[in-house]
Amino acid sequence: MIGAIADDFTGATDVAVALRRRGLRTVLYFGLPPQGVTPPEHDAVVIALRTRTIHRADAVARSLRALRWLRAHGAAEQVYFTYCSTFDSTRDGNIGPVLDALADAMEAPLVAMTPSSPEHGRTQYNGYLFVGDALLGESHMRHHPLTPMTDSYLPRLLEGQSAYRAGVVTLPQVRAGQVGRRLAELREQGVRYVFVDALEDDDLMLAGRELAGLPLVAGAAGLAGGLAAARAAATGHDDAPAPEPSGPAAVLAGSCAARTLQQVATMIEAGRPAYRLDPLADGDADSLARNALAWYDTLPPGSGAPLIYSSLEPARLRRVQDALGAERSAAILETAIGRVARGLVERGVTRVITAGGETSGAVVTALGAPGGLIGNEAAHGVPWIFTPGGLALLLKSGDFGGPDLLLTASQ
Repeated sequence: MIGAIADDFTGATDVAVALRRRGLRTVLYFGLPPQGVTPPEHDAVVIALRTRTIHRADAVARSLRALRWLRAHGAAEQVYFTYCSTFDSTRDGNIGPVLDALADAMEAPLVAMTPSSPEHGRTQYNGYLFVGDALLGESHMRHHPLTPMTDSYLPRLLEGQSAYRAGVVTLPQVRAGQVGRRLAELREQGVRYVFVDALEDDDLMLAGRELAGLPLVAGAAGLAGGLAAARAAATGHDDAPAPEPSGPAAVLAGSCAARTLQQVATMIEAGRPAYRLDPLADGDADSLARNALAWYDTLPPGSGAPLIYSSLEPARLRRVQDALGAERSAAILETAIGRVARGLVERGVTRVITAGGETSGAVVTALGAPGGLIGNEAAHGVPWIFTPGGLALLLKSGDFGGPDLLLTASQ
């Protein structure tokens, strides 16, 4: 089977649904499964970690624990390390340190990867990552509050974090079916990490066929789909009809990505009740959560699913970070939004919709959700997840979905 380790929760759901689309029975766990848990019949297991922005030693340790669990439960053929399609990381990591540790533990001499995910507007050409029509370093990701991306050349980014060299398989080589040959050449040159160009889904399908035999592969959901397609013919499993989400809904948004800001504005313009968590007005997470839940309790019946958010445009976000510090402000808001989520569920909310990887991780952790069944997608790469406890979760990465996703998903 394929075992996947994701560095955040929304990326994990994106990869899980990419695997499911290709016919693989996929199990998703939020965090390392508790001792004694045995997954049901499956073709792929995805373990969602929160390692993208933590200290790199902790990220490595958690990732290695996930690897040991996967290998103990049948992922002997292939492991897939999942990172964001915008290669979100700091100058010190954590993509490079985690890959170094996984590759060493698996004795993998070469690791192929690509963050390309064309359906989300992420493409790789000559080793450069594009976000839509812009280079990564010239896109909105330059202003990301935790992982600002100011370089676009992937081998250089990874070599700055890793002890090993990185190279590229170019698009003509991919389309000529020369991925395997190019990998062999680069391995002889002492290269351990290879970024594979891809502009279209067909490129990822071609790459997936040639990479299906590698023990360790990495990237975003696009390449995971290519690997799954290469294996799907051997499984022959049909997915059972997915349940439909129902019951009271609430939206919790913490991402400051441009698309999330659009989605938040769409909800407010539609007249949905909205409450902003403001750490400058109240720097205590408990107090922020109590006040937000008190506001929720005053909403009249029929007012529509509410929005509780901390998302801010770049200029206002900088003022918050200048006053409180980036790490402290993020910690306050993540703690508060997790406690809000728990309070909403205690009040009868059964559909929880989140925007942002760190926000989603905070909510899932606060709710104690172990994982769940991958259901239908509300947008590409954004599936409903049905937990054993009866909750329906929609965990949306910051840039995913159309402008009305939060509005329509919460109707």
